[in-house]
Amino acid sequence: DSGIGSGSAAGMFLSEEQVKVLEENFNKVTKHPDETTLMLIAAECGLSEEETQKWFKLRNAVWRQAEGLPAETGMVWD
Repeated sequence: DSGIGSGSAAGMFLSEEQVKVLEENFNKVTKHPDETTLMLIAAECGLSEEETQKWFKLRNAVWRQAEGLPAETGMVWD
């Protein structure tokens, strides 16, 4: 299953529960977590901060493509 939000799409093997927590944070809390937020999300998922950051980076690229934006982050001017 390589749908949006699928953990394995990022080359990571995450449980449904982990993906659920990550997605919830991505959608409701922030798409760009700071160090503290990242630490909390990582702890909640039982992942390392590095893995969590990697997931957010990849998830952002997927989100940007879905929004029709360039996958690379840069300034987006309205």
